[in-house]
Amino acid sequence: MAATRDGALADAEQLIADLQRQLAERTAERDAGLAREAAVAAERDEGLARETATVEILQVINSSSVDLSPVFEAILDKAHSLCDVAQGGLALYDGEYFRGVAAHGHTEPLADVTRPPPFLERLFRGNVFHQRLVNGEPYVHVPDLLSVAEQLSDGVGRAGIEAGFHTWLGIPLRKDGKFFGFISAARPEVRPFSEKQIALLQNFAAQAVIAIENAR
Repeated sequence: MAATRDGALADAEQLIADLQRQLAERTAERDAGLAREAAVAAERDEGLARETATVEILQVINSSSVDLSPVFEAILDKAHSLCDVAQGGLALYDGEYFRGVAAHGHTEPLADVTRPPPFLERLFRGNVFHQRLVNGEPYVHVPDLLSVAEQLSDGVGRAGIEAGFHTWLGIPLRKDGKFFGFISAARPEVRPFSEKQIALLQNFAAQAVIAIENAR
């Protein structure tokens, strides 16, 4: 009788263990399914936000054929909110000088440097990153400005570092080889931009070029 009871107890324990294992597997499958659904929903929402932002900017372009300030402000607002940008701006280039035309989140000292007329530096003397954009690079991405601070001897670059920039991204406004200016995006922490965020900012830069060409 004792052997029978021991065998029944062992069978019960094995049954409980099997049920617990099955429950754990089902729970893991459920959690994985919920995670996939959440990822799909997040991707869908991001795509919708991007499409909505593009439509809204195009609407601003259509209604601001002469005054481009609302267009540039809308581009920065959408670009920064969708790409989690803390500070940045948009500058135009006339072939010799840069001119700041819009800014987002700049501290007052940096705003003093980047707003016209102080922001008329010829090719940003001493700023190799701006020069690289002029020279044709598709974008310039600097994970930590502090690690390359010695490469920045211009007023804008120094002001950016003093304003707390760490990660910096520059996206050129360019079409058919012609350089119109650039969009800048910065973060106060070392947190590089993702490929999706860079692509989105490039899309906004293309819209800025459309606005510039329409105005001309």
